[in-house]
Amino acid sequence: SAELCLLPALAALLPPLPGPGGPGPADGGLGALPAELRVMVRALVGDLDALFTALGLREESFAVGFLSRVIAAELASYAPARNRRRTATNKASVIFVDRTLDLAGAVGHHGDNLAEKVLSVLPKLPGHKTDVMVNMVELTALQTTDETCSIIAPGCLAQPNDPAAKALWESFMNLKQKEAVMEARRHLVEAASRENLPIKMSMGEVTPEQLSSYIQLFRNNLKALENHCGLLQLVLAAVQTLKHPQTSKWDNFLAFERLLLQTIGESEMPSVLNQLLPMIKSYNKRTKYDYTFEDFLVLLVYMYSVVGEIKSGKELDAAEEEVKKALVKAINDEPQLSPLLQKIT
Repeated sequence: SAELCLLPALAALLPPLPGPGGPGPADGGLGALPAELRVMVRALVGDLDALFTALGLREESFAVGFLSRVIAAELASYAPARNRRRTATNKASVIFVDRTLDLAGAVGHHGDNLAEKVLSVLPKLPGHKTDVMVNMVELTALQTTDETCSIIAPGCLAQPNDPAAKALWESFMNLKQKEAVMEARRHLVEAASRENLPIKMSMGEVTPEQLSSYIQLFRNNLKALENHCGLLQLVLAAVQTLKHPQTSKWDNFLAFERLLLQTIGESEMPSVLNQLLPMIKSYNKRTKYDYTFEDFLVLLVYMYSVVGEIKSGKELDAAEEEVKKALVKAINDEPQLSPLLQKIT
């Protein structure tokens, strides 16, 4: 979007995590990093310099965290960047922040934002880090209950040639969810009116079913489909996200995170872990509204990120041991392990 640029080629770039022997590498600069990470840092510095050259920027860098300091120092001493800063006309402040310093933000569910939910719950477009697959079966005469129907190519979020779709994506990113789905309805109504489709405008709350019924109007009209294909893909992405079981679970996550923030102030970590324990259910006892193993990993990362310093002791060891046992049992009972679980185990 106009305010956000992602660099998917560098999605794997993470600061080294502290090892069992204490914190990560001391401030030894680039030389203290593993070879693979050094290559990625140099690639990022080259990419940033190319970006700043295109924007005509003379940057002043600030850094929060070990890896960020290394990147800022490398950028400062990079020969092409020094030449660029001598001639650039525009000034900018650039702030680097280590991703591991905001794990709670990355795994939390506090955003009332449709774009975040779409990117979280829909399957990734193969080969992409920042785009998703949108099931397009609804726009065809083929009726199938197969979730992974592969006869029809998936839609996606990137619609650079469709101004209405681009505007709608900005709404998904910048407005609250309720306002964003109202924008989706408005765009659909305008598109249908332009194509003289028999649309009945209804007021009140927008439901995924209502959006689906509007989408159906385009189904047998190839010209209308072609003219508004990008917009329809985005609205379908919204509909599929709102109907997804993970979205209804989103509120459960949020409720648990809020409870956690309240409880942590009043009690110690063991009691919070004990609250979590009964929620860990094996495959055959789980409903679609219960947490999966991956969900618990996300919750645990959130818990340990917001708690800060933890007082260790027998009580904590016992509580952690119980949670570990329950998680191991849950993994063993899974009929099929997800790619993430396979990686972990």
